Amino acid sequence: MTARGWLLAAGLVCLATTADAQTVCHQRAKFVTDLGRNFLETPTAYGLTSSGQVIEVLSSGTGTWTMIITSTDGTSCAVAAGESWSKVPVGKPQMPYYIF
Repeated sequence: MTARGWLLAAGLVCLATTADAQTVCHQRAKFVTDLGRNFLETPTAYGLTSSGQVIEVLSSGTGTWTMIITSTDGTSCAVAAGESWSKVPVGKPQMPYYIF
């Protein structure tokens, strides 16, 4: 695991606000501020779920990324995080295009 992975894992355990030690939830503004300050991540993509929540990816120029989901009350929870984020070209990709 990389240093970022260990740091994120430690943060998830230390900042947990529910009985599940793997879930980290805060107001969206805190997530965006902290991820920007600590990992240079900014909002990259988002979408609206059928239940009205917003799913969002924040990523950095170095490839780190974090996915959060935000409820209608403004509470965001970390869903996943990792490295090697890549943008898929908009429009018809050149062939062959492989995800893996």
